[in-house]
Amino acid sequence: MPHIKTFLRAGAVAALFSLPALSVHAEETFVVSNWGYSNDFYEPFIFEPFEKEHDVRIVVETGGAPERLNKARIRGGVDVILLTDKFSQIGIDQGAFEKIDSSKLSNLDELYDAAQHPQGEYGPAYTFGRYGIVYDKTRTDTPITSWCDLWREDFEGSIAMPAFNTTGGPLTVMMAAKCVGTDAFDDPDAAFAKMAELKPNIVKTFSSGSELTNLLSTGEAFIGLAQDYAFPAIQSANPNIGWAELKEGDFRMMNTYNIPKNAKHKDLALAFIDFSLSRQAQKDAAVELVSGSGPVNKTVELTPEEASKLVYGEKAVLSMQPTPYDKLLKVNDDWERRWNDVFGR
Repeated sequence: MPHIKTFLRAGAVAALFSLPALSVHAEETFVVSNWGYSNDFYEPFIFEPFEKEHDVRIVVETGGAPERLNKARIRGGVDVILLTDKFSQIGIDQGAFEKIDSSKLSNLDELYDAAQHPQGEYGPAYTFGRYGIVYDKTRTDTPITSWCDLWREDFEGSIAMPAFNTTGGPLTVMMAAKCVGTDAFDDPDAAFAKMAELKPNIVKTFSSGSELTNLLSTGEAFIGLAQDYAFPAIQSANPNIGWAELKEGDFRMMNTYNIPKNAKHKDLALAFIDFSLSRQAQKDAAVELVSGSGPVNKTVELTPEEASKLVYGEKAVLSMQPTPYDKLLKVNDDWERRWNDVFGR
């Protein structure tokens, strides 16, 4: 029986061929700025069929988000850029991106509302992820059901805490404020006072998913604050670790597409984005990339096994808290100073 990837690939190609062709000279290039780790998926499922349909050669620029954003904004030469919602918000604040003509995205209406215009009139999201609490369920008799449980006395010396300059650091500050009945943006003093109370429970801080995996696999920590892209490695190292079902919800993480203002092929960029949002392309991404690649297209159907490590389905999407990067970026310097006052540099 043919491998399932053959069917998925065929579906993606069929979906793409239903789009109207856009004429671009064969010698010209279409530049996609991406991290690079996912190119094994993009090359056969997205790039190759798109090149064939539009008679264009795709060139991929890879690297970290800050570097790629600066290149696209200052030097130019990028047609589509893939970023986390934090860095796309930075680009929006810098005036780096075009506003998106939604009428040219035929698949936009199939997306969950949260993914269609996550940052106003700019690019749509193309994956969902989440940030929440993972823990070894064999090491406590009382399940973790709230962010406020992090302050429990029986968790002394048990928690792996993200550093402030990670995605999760500022989000933890937001939850600290909620646990004392206030808002961190309105009352940062109360939020950081509550963070100071968490210090006895923190065994170590980490700056990467691999560091967190190591802390949880050795048992040095049995509770971690994590993004779901790191979860397969964590659970592989310690199968007893699972996600906490939090009454406040996890935080919603998204990756976005945007078109730089100085892009050369803006109409083609819209076609590229539209194809990547199609049901088949979204399903392919969920199956191939797994964690951190929850489909934003609500018509995607996955098996329970395929969906088990993803943000998938309306219930999961609606249960997550939004991540207000527009507000977080404005207070970043003040909060970082406060964080260092509490935890040291």
